[in-house]
Amino acid sequence: MSNFTVNLSGQTAIVTGAGAEIGRAIALALGQAGANVVASDINPDRVEQVTEAIQKNGGTALGWQADVANRFQVSSLIEEARDHFGRIHMLINAAEAQNLKGMLTLDEWDWRRMLEVNLTGTFFCSQLLGRVMADEGGGVIVNLGSTAGHPQPLAQGVGYVASQAGLIGLTKQCAQEYAPLGIRVNAVCSAYINESGQNGHAAANPQGRWGTPDEVASVVLFLCSDAARFMTGQAIHVDGGASMV
Repeated sequence: MSNFTVNLSGQTAIVTGAGAEIGRAIALALGQAGANVVASDINPDRVEQVTEAIQKNGGTALGWQADVANRFQVSSLIEEARDHFGRIHMLINAAEAQNLKGMLTLDEWDWRRMLEVNLTGTFFCSQLLGRVMADEGGGVIVNLGSTAGHPQPLAQGVGYVASQAGLIGLTKQCAQEYAPLGIRVNAVCSAYINESGQNGHAAANPQGRWGTPDEVASVVLFLCSDAARFMTGQAIHVDGGASMV
């Protein structure tokens, strides 16, 4: 659980990809901060687990299975969240598909799936909920990405890197168009985060350590809070300094 918190009482957040480790940490942190959390994931078991965890910690949560690459499922997610909680104040796009095959071996299905989830899914969620936020006085959107492709490519992983680079372009353009509507849009780009099975080697960053999902969640909480009200269109690196520029 994140040690950093803000007061988000009375506000509601949708978190996609809430069943994965970073998405789960964000959902739990939002619940700890007092927000109503709509936890969505493509895996129904993980939806149930994260929802129960939020409620066990004293938070309010609604679970909803959805594939963000399906526009109709995204629409149903938003409608259910509004029916249950009313106004939606925050959207956290944390759903992600990853395949690190290289240029010569990546097949078309995996290429398309990464673009559909990482880029198109973020577009669907941000457009459909953005329309609602614009009518209801504004809101906050935070896109979860990676430093891969922004600013650093990987040894291989063309589909993933392309989708992450595109996500930053989407974030900035969305921020530009939504600013007059009172909607802030930022991205959190992480690397060297200690998720299951991913810390088998030393962290090659200036801090010399792996970060935690809770440390990513803390940055998301900050961006959701009024403390970040003058920030939009930013891509913030959470990687122990690996991508210093």
